[in-house]
Amino acid sequence: MLLTNYIASHLQLPVKSIENTIELLNEDCTIPFIARYRKEKTGNLDEVQIGEIVQLKEQFEALEKRKKAILKAIEEQGLLTEELKNKIDNTDNLTALEDLYLPFKKKRKTKAETARKNGLEPLAKIIMSQRNDDVESVASRYINNEVTNVDKALEGARHIIAEWINERTDIRNLIRRELERFSTINTKVVKTKKDEPEAQKYKDYFDWSENLKRIPSHRMLAILRAEKEGFIRVKIEIDNEHVLQKIDNKIIKANNESGAEIQLAIDDSYKRLLFPSLTTEAMNIAKEIADEAAIKVFAKNLQQLLLGSPLGEKRILAIDPGFRTGCKVVCLNAQGDLLHNETIFPHPPQNKSTEAKYTIEHLVKRYQIEAISIGNGTASRETERLVKSISFKNSVEIFVVSEAGASIYSASKIARDEFPNQDVTVRGAISIGRRLADPLAELVKIDAKSIGIGQYQHDVDQSKLKNSLDTVVSHCVNKVGVNINTASASLLSYVSGIGPKLAENIVNYRNENGAFQNRLAIKKVPRLGGKAFEQSGGFLRIKNGTNPLDDSAVHPERYSLVKQISKDTGVNIDDLIGNTSVLKQIKLQKYVTDSYGLPTLQDIIKELEKPGLDPREKAKAFSFNEHIKTIDDVKTGMVLPGIVNNITNFGCFVDIGIKESGLVHVSNLANTFVKDVNEHVSLHQHVQVKVLEVDLQRKRIQLSMNF
Repeated sequence: MLLTNYIASHLQLPVKSIENTIELLNEDCTIPFIARYRKEKTGNLDEVQIGEIVQLKEQFEALEKRKKAILKAIEEQGLLTEELKNKIDNTDNLTALEDLYLPFKKKRKTKAETARKNGLEPLAKIIMSQRNDDVESVASRYINNEVTNVDKALEGARHIIAEWINERTDIRNLIRRELERFSTINTKVVKTKKDEPEAQKYKDYFDWSENLKRIPSHRMLAILRAEKEGFIRVKIEIDNEHVLQKIDNKIIKANNESGAEIQLAIDDSYKRLLFPSLTTEAMNIAKEIADEAAIKVFAKNLQQLLLGSPLGEKRILAIDPGFRTGCKVVCLNAQGDLLHNETIFPHPPQNKSTEAKYTIEHLVKRYQIEAISIGNGTASRETERLVKSISFKNSVEIFVVSEAGASIYSASKIARDEFPNQDVTVRGAISIGRRLADPLAELVKIDAKSIGIGQYQHDVDQSKLKNSLDTVVSHCVNKVGVNINTASASLLSYVSGIGPKLAENIVNYRNENGAFQNRLAIKKVPRLGGKAFEQSGGFLRIKNGTNPLDDSAVHPERYSLVKQISKDTGVNIDDLIGNTSVLKQIKLQKYVTDSYGLPTLQDIIKELEKPGLDPREKAKAFSFNEHIKTIDDVKTGMVLPGIVNNITNFGCFVDIGIKESGLVHVSNLANTFVKDVNEHVSLHQHVQVKVLEVDLQRKRIQLSMNF
């Protein structure tokens, strides 16, 4: 089987596009680079399609590696036939491959193995032939020191037959189909733990039954978590009699004593071998499906969060609110550098609000602050009201931003390296300010699982989750582009072709030699060779450098093309940039070559029209209802402003300005059927919601956007 054919059988893509993409991947090209700068070669595939090719390539390589190991193992046993080899070579499914290997797999000591050692395999073959109606007479010939009577002989033969049945691919696939279509997942509460406080969040699953195929991912993961924590027991059930009848019909051909023995062996094989094994497999598949759905939700949320609206290069005063320990205040310049920090105590128990207001007003004036960023944690609403009560002489925008993950960042090595002389509280406040200026640049420093936007993120396959989230971060970073002269090592490490080590080298070189003046100077960074420059060059930006194209997504390999266009139009490059009237008159077909075609040329013209355009919208200020301070203030029927702060498959959560976020269930999201929540709302979207129900005991709020 060829890799290209394997991928083509899963994706509706041209074979040539697949072949060329594989060639680029084998040359160590990254997904963002291929999608952005090799469109002609791939047939204009996007990052998602290229990512699917990468996944299938990895699956194929893992499958081929497993085939080699299996062929070697069977060959060493002297049992590899040409027919079996062909079957293994032509298998394109890992489950089917393992089924083929099952009869040859080294097993721990089994009942069937013991029976074989006792010489009972010939008896098992006679019974399986189903031609003998006097099995006891035949069995008596196999009595020996280990097999002391006819019953033991027949029992041993049945164990061998049960193993044969277990190893039959057609039987296993029959049961798989039945499990896939008709199995249910059932739960029962562990009575001794039923009344524990922690168990109450799972009380919906104390006695639950649902078709395994139809169970939503969030419910599957919740049930598995409850089982892991010991509050419920979970099992898969199916109509066993119906399945056994189907197996009987496939195997039993004679109505005699041999058939009766085989039926006993079928029952034993099903209950002892097949059902436990295949229900475990079915649960694993259901878990994988649930994981994929949850990871997909997390990835969508993360992308929206990272591409959230930046305020841009503004002078920011950031506040990390608190009561007893006070509010940490920092002042940052337009580049996010720390200028000043101190602590104010406007709230109980100190209540130094007058002094705090004076301090904020003074700092705003002294550092020419343009915006104030307030963390949304403890004392956030009180701090927001305090700040809004100050009459600033100049216009100052006030924002409340999510501080999820700020404490993780503040204690991290990245934060210690950035601010070695500041404590964790100051670092946390800096993060709150910087994520207002540029959420992408700041949030890449934090483990995505700590940002508070996932759905059971700690319960899914952690390796798959990491790969998915890394892909999302890489996509976002390269979509926006990175200022190489201001970016942190964390941000640079996600640039196509860079990675953590080169990112450190770039920062160290920048610290020692000053800002890069042009893209070619990047090649002077230690260990940043031609390949890394090729992959990263178009995604790195240099503002106010010696070449105006360096602050655009035009790749350095196409600078000569832009020079030719400049020459042909009679307009120098500086004047060509942003000159829409001239750019629109250019006949692109004239510049098509074997190396690049219209897609690349169209991208270049689009970039020259608005070089380095940030695809993100600008941040907008928002205000919660000032009368809502705690869940006790929330009443049924209220219409409140809110911010979407998490999206799941079953709805979205909305921050209405208190500790508890409210849930807009998928059924209350719109007046039409909602297939994908992300099609109706986006993370950090400003919305109006109506309160449907307030459960004070469980601290839950039901909201609606359909009113």
